Amino acid sequence: MVDYNKKEDDKTTTLIGSACKQTTKCSSLCFCHNFVQELLQNDYEKFFGAYRMWPEQFDLLVNLLHPHFKKNILKPSLPTELRLAVTLLYLSQGDNAKLKHAEFGIGKSTVHKIVNETCWAIWTTLQPIVLKPPSKEDWIAISEDFMKKWQFPNCLGALDGRYMTIQAPPNSGSAFYNYKQWLRSAEKPQFFNMILLAVCDATYKFTWVNIEQRGSISDDGVWANTKLASSLAAGDLLLPDPTLFPETNTPFPFVFIGDEAFPLSTHMMRPYPREKLTDDMRIFNYRLLRVRRTIENAFGILTARWRILHKPLYMSITNCENVLKALVCLHNFIMLGEEHESINNRQYCTTDLIDIEKQDGGIREGQWRQHFSPHFIELGRMDANHSIADADSIAKEMRNTLKEYFISSTNKTQALWQY
Repeated sequence: MVDYNKKEDDKTTTLIGSACKQTTKCSSLCFCHNFVQELLQNDYEKFFGAYRMWPEQFDLLVNLLHPHFKKNILKPSLPTELRLAVTLLYLSQGDNAKLKHAEFGIGKSTVHKIVNETCWAIWTTLQPIVLKPPSKEDWIAISEDFMKKWQFPNCLGALDGRYMTIQAPPNSGSAFYNYKQWLRSAEKPQFFNMILLAVCDATYKFTWVNIEQRGSISDDGVWANTKLASSLAAGDLLLPDPTLFPETNTPFPFVFIGDEAFPLSTHMMRPYPREKLTDDMRIFNYRLLRVRRTIENAFGILTARWRILHKPLYMSITNCENVLKALVCLHNFIMLGEEHESINNRQYCTTDLIDIEKQDGGIREGQWRQHFSPHFIELGRMDANHSIADADSIAKEMRNTLKEYFISSTNKTQALWQY
């Protein structure tokens, strides 16, 4: 199994760049068009190492994007194929516009323009396909996957978030500061933050995203201001009706799973506070942890595959949003394209990249943990903001009911690894 690291990427980009330098600026575009075609036809592994998808997926995405550019870009001077190739290299290698200029024979400002336009095109084209709002039937299918794969009933997804470092917007004052990071540093921070909140399914695909532009508000405040939170409160998500737990007479609502940064509610389960945990509470927290690993792995895959997340984003707020949205859609698009492959034949989400649970309940940590980015970091834990006293009595009783289910005689025989 191939793990496409930076060395493999550099081989491809060096080859493209050296070949382009042998041509005139006018003919280099034609050459690079032919080079992409040659990789498409003759070197699948090198193509995947550079563009993070297989040639068949690349061709499909070109066909999906082409109507967007034909409709929205006046007199497009570059074919859709090259626009996508430039953008994927930019995202996978990490914002090196000078290198993209050397590879494709186009100006640095043109590279940025292409990337901005293409990221927006990827979002507007793919979002209705790979990130559409789930229907009631979709929610049921998602919950069945969580039960089958992670033995957690009535689960709609795992929720978490990341801070993304961005260039300070002009005249932004303190609006984008992450004050928690500032207070830990000796002086005013040089950069600002955006916040990406996301929900994923049992197989590491994103089902919902929210990008918040203000890094100065607390993590729980970010959640409270999202459309998902307001839709949950208003009952507008077309969620399935409560169903019985397996082999019980206990009806239970469908819920999302979060960590201590999120509030306990009738549609959000979070761990018991760490102080004064009983054995039963520890088992409950462990079962939640197994589900929350899905969103940790989803973000881990994203960080490992797209090195644009390893540096601050030096672009406008709108373009920062478009990059993050495009990455989420590309992630889902590629993951869906590999679902028909056996798990050992997948190249984007390889078995060595993700955390794997062993038979004894232990974890073999995935290689994504070696791709830590200081500019794409998890939200802080906010235990003090959401004490058990803050939650309503129904939510607390729901958590206790779920705890009792996990320690029931049925689960004791089916989940020996939790003890």
